[in-house]
Amino acid sequence: MNDDLSESVRKCLDILDENVEILANLEFDLDDEQEDELTPNMELHNLYDMTEDVAESSKLKRAEFNFSRRQSEDSL
Repeated sequence: MNDDLSESVRKCLDILDENVEILANLEFDLDDEQEDELTPNMELHNLYDMTEDVAESSKLKRAEFNFSRRQSEDSL
């Protein structure tokens, strides 16, 4: 029984560690967004390139989140 409890606590701590890292990354990303500056008079092709970059970044972040979620589910 004690082994089961200690294993459960260890798994919970691992999940918390992963979530703390995710929250720290979110905080870092928010800080980066606050430092973003608007660039006036951008050409249409620049806006299109930026849109593609944002979409790719969003896909990567979603993939990282899903991967972390699957790892935490597998560890339970």
